Amino acid sequence: MLISVVLPCYNEEKVLAMTFHELSAELSGVTGDYEMIFVDDGSRDGTRDLLKEFAQKDGHVRYIAFSRNFGKESAMLAGLQYSSGDYTVIMDSDLQHPPQLIGQMLAYARQGYDQVIAQRDRTGDKKLGSFFARSYYRLVDRLTDVELTDGIGDFRMLSRKALNALLTMHEYNRFSKGLFSWIGFKEKIIHYKNRSRAAGESKWNFRSLVRYGVDGVLSFNNKPLRFCFFIGAFAILLSLVYLIFLFVGIIFKGIDMPGYFTTIFTICFFGGVQLISIGIIGEYVGRIYYEVKRRPHYLLDETNFSQDSRAK
Repeated sequence: MLISVVLPCYNEEKVLAMTFHELSAELSGVTGDYEMIFVDDGSRDGTRDLLKEFAQKDGHVRYIAFSRNFGKESAMLAGLQYSSGDYTVIMDSDLQHPPQLIGQMLAYARQGYDQVIAQRDRTGDKKLGSFFARSYYRLVDRLTDVELTDGIGDFRMLSRKALNALLTMHEYNRFSKGLFSWIGFKEKIIHYKNRSRAAGESKWNFRSLVRYGVDGVLSFNNKPLRFCFFIGAFAILLSLVYLIFLFVGIIFKGIDMPGYFTTIFTICFFGGVQLISIGIIGEYVGRIYYEVKRRPHYLLDETNFSQDSRAK
């Protein structure tokens, strides 16, 4: 029974050696038949050199190196496409996802679960960050057509059936958390305590988190477009009420010079409604623009996979 572990990497030189040794020890105790697929997402440090060194020392190591940084979603997709395992694990390469859970995941997978999902608590997280994260998940659950749960990310084990289903979706703008939820199948959730990075620094900043959050909201629903319709209808209704109010005033008080406040309020209100609506529509049009180009999700620069695997 082959187990594949997919590990996206971006400037992880400081932690990779620890990840490699800890993961190797865990996989050797779980099964003798495994592969570790490291995906170098255009790192600018010594990540690729380390991966080559690991591959020379250990025949279980496979690596894929991109021509530039394409993002974590593309790195995960590449690893999944090259995975040959009966079961495939997706995990971060910074040891925030404990390798010691793989044995427990495999035990549940053998019981017939197609997705064994690791859910972390928020021990050690900043209170403000935890508040925004919980608020985001509540918002997404109301807006999208898939269910997302706080603390559940990419760390999971997929059966071959679940993996094949995931790879049938070829959209360019990928939001894997939503895709995992969308394919369904039999799921089992296991819990673990939050872990800090073993070394190095997080590659996520506020801007990238906001962009990732917007992708999550827009990738699985058209409710923001409906929101534009309803807010437009509300604006029209409000305008009619205001016109009736003015008409009644003209009947009883005669014609009066319109006030400055009313004019500015009307211009700002309707201008804001129009700009918000155009912005939301633009986000969807932009995604259509990238989809119809049909560009590849990533470009390979180097790999130690065989030619047959690359052709697959």
